Amino acid sequence: MRLEVQVGAGTGRESRQVVLEHWYRRMLRKQLPGLLSKWEPLIGVKISECRIKKIKMKTRWESCNGAAMRIWVNLELAKKPAACLEYILVHEMVHLLERHHNDRFREYMDRLLPQWRVVREELN
Repeated sequence: MRLEVQVGAGTGRESRQVVLEHWYRRMLRKQLPGLLSKWEPLIGVKISECRIKKIKMKTRWESCNGAAMRIWVNLELAKKPAACLEYILVHEMVHLLERHHNDRFREYMDRLLPQWRVVREELN
């Protein structure tokens, strides 16, 4: 895939990077509502808020706050195939039912998204 970014003459590297990050953020924002609408009834949770981290999450793809029913996703997911974002959302939504990566968590994932391990490997 090739992406062309057009900016004004004399635009510096940092400004070009900001333009690109805004584009990535818009792409994620377009995908999130449909994925949440699809998975909330299947998993049985209602997400109050799904945000994109302003600064890059260096070691994680996502995080969630169970009390607030809020999910944060890493901006870098915009550079990955759509299946990766879907996996991350399902993963975090399942964490709202089961906090730990235990047998129960894996059973939820196997039932909801049977190919989750393949997608996880792609992210790792």
